[in-house]
Amino acid sequence: MTWTLTASLDEFRAEAGAFLAAHPAQNTVLLTIADRLARNGPQVFGTEPPRFGWWRPEPDGPVTGVYLQTPPYPPRLGVMPTEAGAALADALHARTPAPTGISGTKPAALAFAERWQALTGATAAHLLRDERLYRLDRLTPPDPAPAGHVRTAGPGDRELLIRWFGAFATEVGIDRHADLGAQADRWIAEGSSHLWEDGGRPVSLAGAGPVVAGMSRIGPVYTPPELRARGYAAAVVAAASAHAIAAGAGEVLLYTDLANPTSNSLYQRLGYRPVEDSVVLSLH
Repeated sequence: MTWTLTASLDEFRAEAGAFLAAHPAQNTVLLTIADRLARNGPQVFGTEPPRFGWWRPEPDGPVTGVYLQTPPYPPRLGVMPTEAGAALADALHARTPAPTGISGTKPAALAFAERWQALTGATAAHLLRDERLYRLDRLTPPDPAPAGHVRTAGPGDRELLIRWFGAFATEVGIDRHADLGAQADRWIAEGSSHLWEDGGRPVSLAGAGPVVAGMSRIGPVYTPPELRARGYAAAVVAAASAHAIAAGAGEVLLYTDLANPTSNSLYQRLGYRPVEDSVVLSLH
């Protein structure tokens, strides 16, 4: 049982690409990050080179686990057995810089954290976010819909997107390493940001990621606090979901914070069904 580690995106996709695509929901984050790296270059997430790895239970056997990291962000685990999560801690222990966190499917991430604690003597991992992955079953738009209509964000919305991306990251506790201006420019160019507009002003936002391996992931979803509980988020998520389906997505996915019962209930009313739970952990 062994991990193979590399800094080559091409090698990672050649060795693990079929496994990634065979599990598009559970590997959604890795698929979209790898796609972004391929299209925009290895420094799109930071100046340090990305890192990749795949797990084989036997030297010549099939790949059954994957991970990647785009520093300064912590490693992200894809589909893998629990023992592979623990073994990855051993594989990364001698590498520098040491990871300050881990995220991904819950059993594997917890196994990694437990083994990391044993190797380093670190205190127990701290839970930053408890998440749930949902997959769209059958889209059921809100009825009645709230006042207003959906539109695609354009260049004139750039400052709004920067402000709302930042507010979203702060609210859910995401480290803001990304250049929010570049992120807004990219989403505008791709036509991926959807705004619900009421009375001539934007009131809610939902992104729809590119279709990769037949899947698209919705997010971020943000409504300013003073405009919540009016149905805007449900309407714009439904519109973004419909956009993803029209773009060819066979699977439309999204993550929720389990600490937010309102959003979890909302997405289920729209037709989303649970797939698996994941965690974001700090290792210090």
